[in-house]
Amino acid sequence: MLIKSEAIVIRTSDYGESNKVVTVYTKDFGKMGMMARGAKKTKSRLSSVSQLFTHAHFLIQKGGGLGSLSQGEIINTFRAIKQDIFKTAYAAYMVELLDKTTEDNEASPALFEFLKLSLTYLDEGVDPDILKAIFEMKMLRLSGVSPQVDRCVLCGRREAIFSFSIGEGGFLCNQCKHSDPNALVLTMQTAKLLNLIYHIDLSRLGKVSVKEETKKTLNKVLTTYIDEYTGVRLKSKRFLDQLQQFE
Repeated sequence: MLIKSEAIVIRTSDYGESNKVVTVYTKDFGKMGMMARGAKKTKSRLSSVSQLFTHAHFLIQKGGGLGSLSQGEIINTFRAIKQDIFKTAYAAYMVELLDKTTEDNEASPALFEFLKLSLTYLDEGVDPDILKAIFEMKMLRLSGVSPQVDRCVLCGRREAIFSFSIGEGGFLCNQCKHSDPNALVLTMQTAKLLNLIYHIDLSRLGKVSVKEETKKTLNKVLTTYIDEYTGVRLKSKRFLDQLQQFE
């Protein structure tokens, strides 16, 4: 059966001397893998369309097992991402996180649009740390393990939220922070930013200006939370961390 869908390449691996196994996130069918025969050859018509992050219309021969890529028509290569090692690292982390937290063949046009917009903003130069945080929160929500970031997770108070507890799974107010001595103390600005990131419609993201210290705290909170509640360990995250230390 031949199927056609708009999709973005989220993972590739070599198979034999000339082939690739390509995983794409499609608009109509969700995540799916397929064989791109001859794609490693420079002159192959599948060479460019099977590159990581490529956004294209794909024609796929779908069978009982792994599908086969018949042809593709490129929409966007996200050139600015591929030409910048830091943007590449952020994009690689985003697509690997999506890959590890989604199942095959579960269609979600909304998630596809979210992925496409995230890569578009990254390509255009939007703050990658903020995009990364929004992406992480989205995947936590889809995985059903998102933190409580609009009230105290224990008593429900919305005032005086200045701590984040990994163990309790969200905000702690001043009256409840004693329940977790290891809770991370937050500034009011960071607490508000976490709430905003949870609720934001990415398509309405405007100009972003966040202090570096706030972004570091945000990264610490979400990285630790993801490690604790999803169990995923990503190679791309280790590489991104190394680049950030170098920077």
